[in-house]
Amino acid sequence: MSIFKRLRDLTLSNINAIIDKAEDPIKMTDQYIRDMTEDLEDAEKAVAAQIAIEKKFKQLYEEQEALVNKRTQQAHTAAQAGNVDLARRALEEKKIAEGKLTEYKTSYDQNKASADNLRAKLEEMRKQLNQMKSKRETLVARYNAAKAQTEINKAMSGFSSDSATAGLKRMEEKMLQAEAQAEASNEMSARDKSLDEEFEKLNKDQGVEDELAALMKQYEKQ
Repeated sequence: MSIFKRLRDLTLSNINAIIDKAEDPIKMTDQYIRDMTEDLEDAEKAVAAQIAIEKKFKQLYEEQEALVNKRTQQAHTAAQAGNVDLARRALEEKKIAEGKLTEYKTSYDQNKASADNLRAKLEEMRKQLNQMKSKRETLVARYNAAKAQTEINKAMSGFSSDSATAGLKRMEEKMLQAEAQAEASNEMSARDKSLDEEFEKLNKDQGVEDELAALMKQYEKQ
């Protein structure tokens, strides 16, 4: 499978469609992220290899270009010195270097174009992966919100407002009954206490009267 097949086949639009049909969209999204990450790693290796080839041909053609310039200068130097054979040899090697220069330059241009194309695809893959990761965060939030809403709806479906109202009314009646009993108990307690106090007061008053009578009787004899 081509290392760029994921980029070609898994666009965000059809990923959205697949996720919508998935039983667990978060797991499905995580799987796509793992797949795209693996493909991205393979693509990075392929691009690195292509860039290495591009640089190699660039180095070769630059070396031949430098050699052409060098042999040209040497041919001029030999000619000025009147050394025809040396000038000829310099020109011959210059011609060979020019042939290699043309060959290497062509290969370099071709490999550079290929490397540039792979760089663009690699950047697009990175963009797709980042978008997928960003989408996952939104998806998780939406999915959790939907699950929470479902749980609330399930809980609400078993909840009857009529039964709750009836239950609350029964509780109010029990509270009123308990409060009435407490109030009646307080009244009985107060009544019993009041009666005891009256008798106690009566006993105290009788004691005073008895003492007073005895005192008065004592002075009557005088």
